[in-house]
Amino acid sequence: MSIWPSPDSARPPSGGSAPSTEIRIALHPLPSMPELARAWTELESRADSSFFLSWTWIGSWLAQMPDGIEPHLLVAVRGDEPVGLAVLCPRVRRRFGLLPSRCWMLHETGDRSYDRLFMEYNGILADHRFADEVTDAMLHWLGGQLTADDELVLGGLTLAAERAARRVAARTGHTVQLRIADSAQWVDFGTVRAGGGDFRGGLGRNTRAAVNRTERLYHARGVLEHRVAATVGEAMEYFAGLEVLHQAGWRARGQAGAFANPAFRPFHERLIAEGLPRGAVRLSRVSAGGQPIGYLYNFVHRNRVLNYQGGFAFEADNRLKPGLLSHVLAIEDALARGEDCYDFMSTPAGHKPLLSNAEQPMNWLTLGPDRLSRRMEAHCRRARGVMADAVKRSLRGWIAPAKGI
Repeated sequence: MSIWPSPDSARPPSGGSAPSTEIRIALHPLPSMPELARAWTELESRADSSFFLSWTWIGSWLAQMPDGIEPHLLVAVRGDEPVGLAVLCPRVRRRFGLLPSRCWMLHETGDRSYDRLFMEYNGILADHRFADEVTDAMLHWLGGQLTADDELVLGGLTLAAERAARRVAARTGHTVQLRIADSAQWVDFGTVRAGGGDFRGGLGRNTRAAVNRTERLYHARGVLEHRVAATVGEAMEYFAGLEVLHQAGWRARGQAGAFANPAFRPFHERLIAEGLPRGAVRLSRVSAGGQPIGYLYNFVHRNRVLNYQGGFAFEADNRLKPGLLSHVLAIEDALARGEDCYDFMSTPAGHKPLLSNAEQPMNWLTLGPDRLSRRMEAHCRRARGVMADAVKRSLRGWIAPAKGI
């Protein structure tokens, strides 16, 4: 059976007029993986989508999905051409442990461990010619299907997707609630090149001095090398080394690292095996005198490098900053390759504001009918957020959780 909707398979959503009568929308059970892979990759070739909406990520995410989750495929067609795709997972939860609510989760599952793989730059896979129109239409259609206690869970959204969600809320009378407020920071290489191309020279004086001092101290131990894994086997070796350093660093702080999540290693081993031959995954090692001091696990998509995870050999000598140096060397490597940016993505960390020259919000939202139970839950969430922020401010040397924990 075709995954594309027939002309009468979708009707305008309730609560407002449809943004475009030309776009037909339907929600299906997920088709077979081969059929979906063909449809997804074909549309991806016509979309300006993020790495997290690429088949490299989505295919691995679906293949490793825990049992008991029933993903659905939301499809949009304009004329006779597919123009939009998204995966939605229904999840029933109870507000305050009592009130049943059905959530439709966009590219998340509701499984806490699995969702800690951390979807970012989330949205609708849409044909770039009609991206805003398609995103509006698909979210509007979904909003029209929500019953009184349902809601859409929209995590890690791009700015365009968040704006679409807010436009839909305004048209339907639904409310948008902020679950997590965050931002993405990156190094825009256009700005660096416009200033002469010397990234390190453009850093703040103290940051530049810290990087250069760290480099000199490591050079004293022998050759300082930044090496990018060339094969899947070498990448897996680097991934194993990253795990050792990453977990050691988090254990030293009395916390669990990303690899404590049972979903983390198998998912990423598959992603590396699939993505590295396509040039979508990049693992690098920085070593001094033959000893590793840092590993970085990055994605590469549409000439954009996205930093996902790292592991660093911290030492008692606080003049040594292996993480800072590893990122600077990776940034300089990406700049030399002619790439467009080095993106640290979301979650706060001390090095990001020191190295970045661009930033934008990235938020986690819910959209649904304006109900008392949702307003009460949002109030409790805000109160918890205020308390959590106060605790964080009171802790000296606080470090944000790593992706995947």
